[in-house]
Amino acid sequence: MGSARRPCAWASLLWGCLSVVLAQQVTVKHEVTGYLGKRVVLPCNIAVTGPEMKVSQVTWVKEVGGRRQNVAVHHPTHGQSYPMEKNSRRIRFAVNSLTDATLVIEHLLMSDEGTYSCEFATYPNGNELNTTNLIVLAKPTSSAEAMEVKSSNVEQPVAVCTSANGKPPARVTWQSKLNGNSSIKQINNSDGTVTVINRYNLIPTKEANEQQIICLVEHVALPQTESFPVQLSILYAPEVAIDGYDGNWYLTRNDATLVCSARGNPTPIDFSWTTSNGPLPKSVEVQGQRLFVKKVDYSVNTTFICQATNRVGQVSTQQIILVRDQPVKSQSRNVGALAGGIVGGILALAVLGIIVFFILRRRHPRASKGSFDPKTRAFGNGTAQPQTHDFTELDRPLKPATGRKPEEDEDEDDYREEEREERRHPPYGYAPRHREDEEERFDQLGPILRFSPDPHGYDYDDMESQHDGSIISKTAVYV
Repeated sequence: MGSARRPCAWASLLWGCLSVVLAQQVTVKHEVTGYLGKRVVLPCNIAVTGPEMKVSQVTWVKEVGGRRQNVAVHHPTHGQSYPMEKNSRRIRFAVNSLTDATLVIEHLLMSDEGTYSCEFATYPNGNELNTTNLIVLAKPTSSAEAMEVKSSNVEQPVAVCTSANGKPPARVTWQSKLNGNSSIKQINNSDGTVTVINRYNLIPTKEANEQQIICLVEHVALPQTESFPVQLSILYAPEVAIDGYDGNWYLTRNDATLVCSARGNPTPIDFSWTTSNGPLPKSVEVQGQRLFVKKVDYSVNTTFICQATNRVGQVSTQQIILVRDQPVKSQSRNVGALAGGIVGGILALAVLGIIVFFILRRRHPRASKGSFDPKTRAFGNGTAQPQTHDFTELDRPLKPATGRKPEEDEDEDDYREEEREERRHPPYGYAPRHREDEEERFDQLGPILRFSPDPHGYDYDDMESQHDGSIISKTAVYV
């Protein structure tokens, strides 16, 4: 039993391989893409293997609903025929040849999509065929527009983007910086195409008016993504304001003007002026949004009311006018003068401070030369202390060194010790003196000096005689 089945298996395998080889002799494209309404070409050729091979007929067959239907037939004697569309010239062979069965379909329909077989009847090989799949694409027609809605607190569609009659369905999205969302709906058309509708939903506020959003459409039939910008249109009532009153309307003024400014969607174009007392004064003239006062008088000392209207609503605002007897002085000039005075005063004080600083610097040069070292009698920068003279406390008359009692000598010694202490620690403002050698020299000179009244009236109490007989100041000795 097993040995009987083996020949059948080998025969089946051989026939399958032969069928593949024969099918490879027919050349087609396994998949062809066409666009709705355009022309498509289905290539099909057969390779003749030898002179004994003859082609007796070429047939294109389409599978429709599980049934095979002849589309085009080419017979060497009977010629060409198109059974599926007998009276139509949409379908035809590209050339009049039994080895080149390329098929051309004009004005492609969605119903043309399907699987097509190209078959050659040959002798002695029999029928040889190959199949191709025809895919029909429909390029969608897309558009986007804003939907006029009134401002409210309820979310609703404010824009719509439509991609119609596409195959396959297009991908439609929104690009927006607003806090909205989208809703998508698909409609299957009778011709096999699909229409995609994407609505952009938002809470319509006046701030969203004139904001731009973009609809993006992607499809295999499009070379690139299509974009459709949309400017939102949110309807809202006018917002009104009155400009022009500067608070300085005085009697006999003739250039006073009020302007009624309003914005809204749609733009307000209807304006009316009234007063809180009724009709307008005779001294005013209305020109649309503007109210001109020919000459200010007490009749315009009232409240003016402007009303702006669009198709959404009417809104009014008012302006109270105060008429003065005399014009108000410009506060800007007073403020400018005050500011100028303050700045000038500050500059003057600065200049005066600089002058005083330089005067004090010249009078006290020691202040800029560093600190004073009482031991070296020099300042911090190495310069010697300027010489100073004290003619009030240190210039005291010298007493003779002879003819004194010991008690007087002790008093004199105490006096000189106190004097030395004062020199070591001078009062504030006096330069210190620490040169004790000069004091001892002064003490040695004491006995030599002889004091006598000067006939000319000079006081020699503050003078000392050197060894050479010259008279010197006591203070000079210290210096």
